[in-house]
Amino acid sequence: MLMTELTALLTPEGLRLLDSLPPIASSDDVLREVTRLRGAGHPAELVSAVMEQARLRRRAGAKFGEFAPSMLFTQAGLEQATRLPVAALHAGRFRDAGVSRVVDLGCGIGGDSLAFAGLGLRVLAVDADEVTAALAAFNLAPFGPAASVRHARAEDVELHDGDAAWLDPARRTSGHRETTRLVRSADYTPTLDWAFGLARTRPTGIKLGPGFDREAIPPEAEAQWVSVDGSTLELALWFGALARPGVGRAALVIRGAEPHELTAPGDTPDEPVRALGAYLHEPDGAVIRARLVGEVARAQGAGMLSPGIAYSTGDELAPSPFSTSFRVREELPFDTKALARALRDRDVGVLEIKKRGVDVDPARLRTALKLRGAEAATLILTRVDGRRTALLADRV
Repeated sequence: MLMTELTALLTPEGLRLLDSLPPIASSDDVLREVTRLRGAGHPAELVSAVMEQARLRRRAGAKFGEFAPSMLFTQAGLEQATRLPVAALHAGRFRDAGVSRVVDLGCGIGGDSLAFAGLGLRVLAVDADEVTAALAAFNLAPFGPAASVRHARAEDVELHDGDAAWLDPARRTSGHRETTRLVRSADYTPTLDWAFGLARTRPTGIKLGPGFDREAIPPEAEAQWVSVDGSTLELALWFGALARPGVGRAALVIRGAEPHELTAPGDTPDEPVRALGAYLHEPDGAVIRARLVGEVARAQGAGMLSPGIAYSTGDELAPSPFSTSFRVREELPFDTKALARALRDRDVGVLEIKKRGVDVDPARLRTALKLRGAEAATLILTRVDGRRTALLADRV
């Protein structure tokens, strides 16, 4: 978003115009509304800003629910914002640790700050980008003096005794629309050296990508990987009073509205390899990232299907919120033509393809299989006893 568009939007006329728009669900709706607004004499910058916000608000419903229609966004800010249910869990940890004031460094459009303020914490939200800080101020305005916003670099903000910190370092190039992920953590803003130094002085939480280098995690931190409905979203590092005693690794799995958590002092060993059983279990991504696969397998009475591959197997179903289970039908030949024949003979036309430990492009394989049947199944491509194996299965 350009500053000229923001200036046009953040006026009584601009906000009234935005709130007056009818539901927009197609490109035809967009064209009709743009034509109507321009025909009514509204400036091009305002029309552009209003239509962009209408599009972003519609997308934001998945993250912010009923709050989305009263918020303002940038495309990059929405993509990088914490989902509100996850932000609420962040805020709950600060509250439960006895924190009363949080400084949100790198607040973006204010997703986490909304949750902090919503739980009654006082919050100072800080962002180095002027446009983003302005949108955060709009989104946090309903909380009045309990939530303030500052346009500044994180490194330039003076923190006071008793302040706790929440950091979401910029892990992408700057911009309000298309951005690129930064490969090296040394390029984050603020740097992780600075963030880890701050964490040694006060209770601190740091949000990172789930694929962050585990070797770079400070030994004093609690590392918590978070997934929502099967998508692993973040790694949160907790320091000081925010870190739970005896917890070094955690997998927080949110399914629907219900959170489930698995914790351990550190990485846990996998179970021994065993023969393929009646069921195959795939751990949630947060469990895999936290290296707690063995904990889930033990709870399910299962063993590993193959060394170093995150599938376990057993003869009992043993449902778990930390894994997805499949009932194994049979083993099929690991050959495209033979697989196509076998699936055709079984009338399989709807096929979910999963893989671990083998170099296969599922999209290309699906095209080559030329599926046409009426039945549905799951094809699991992996290794058993070191050999490539195709398992036909059904989701439980």
